[in-house]
Amino acid sequence: MTSSADKAEPKKSETVQEDFSQADLSGESQVADSDTLKTNSIENEAPLEPSVEPDDADNLKPEGEELRGQLLRVMAENENLRKRTEREVVAAKKYGPLSFARDLLASLDNLEKAISLIPENKSEMDETLKNILVGVDMTGREVVSVFERHGIKKINPDGEKFDYNLHQAMFDVPTNEVEPGTVVQVVQVGYQLHDRLLRPAMVGVSKALKNESSASAED
Repeated sequence: MTSSADKAEPKKSETVQEDFSQADLSGESQVADSDTLKTNSIENEAPLEPSVEPDDADNLKPEGEELRGQLLRVMAENENLRKRTEREVVAAKKYGPLSFARDLLASLDNLEKAISLIPENKSEMDETLKNILVGVDMTGREVVSVFERHGIKKINPDGEKFDYNLHQAMFDVPTNEVEPGTVVQVVQVGYQLHDRLLRPAMVGVSKALKNESSASAED
């Protein structure tokens, strides 16, 4: 015979299985509901609008072009400044001693005058005086050598064509022996530092001499 307890046990197991199946169904329904909610929320979301309006983008174009133009101008100014600075540095190195050299010219003139007065025959002179004159001559040669080494050149245009950039005419010399406008006498030599004039050469310039016949015809 089957007891009442045996009959009750299958009923319990059936009840437990029904509970599990209902729980599964409820879980699946909850998952489906959540998916539906997500889908609806995505569909209901408004599309993202661009952060920049079309009109604003059009306004940014000329501003960008203006900034680019300003940048190019600044770059060009910097390049010009760099080149100008390089030229000034080169000129400062090249022509820096111009004022100093110009102040030394008078001393050099006196030294050359002293050297020009030294007699060639020194055999009858006192030994001490002879040594002094030799030292003065050597000093003058050394000073001229130093000047030339630093780009200071002497202008002695005797017999050359007159150049108003380098010479200063002090007087005219009427003569037909040379072409008119020729330097026939140098009163004082000039100097130049590279291509800059320190002092023009003081010169006398030839002038065409009128013939006596042409002079009498004019009279």
